[in-house]
Amino acid sequence: MSDEWIKTLADRRRVKFTNQELDEKAFLTAQVEGNKVVYSIVLNDAKNPLSREEVETHFEGELSKLSPKSKLSLLRASRHRLCRDLPIRPRFLYSLHTL
Repeated sequence: MSDEWIKTLADRRRVKFTNQELDEKAFLTAQVEGNKVVYSIVLNDAKNPLSREEVETHFEGELSKLSPKSKLSLLRASRHRLCRDLPIRPRFLYSLHTL
């Protein structure tokens, strides 16, 4: 059995996951969109079938590390929310928002 899906993480990165199951083994991969690196795991004693959530948990450690681009994206998004909620936009916040 083989499964493939794309999930958008909280920091807006899109990750393509795959799960290929063979007998009692499983080959799992995760690749962040726009990134050449593919994370892969071979499970020799896998419980088949694995749910998508179970596959995703195997990559939580690697995917929790934000790239510099993702950090900048989160920073911009938080500034946008901060500025949007203010009745008057202070000049210094507005200039940060337009970075």
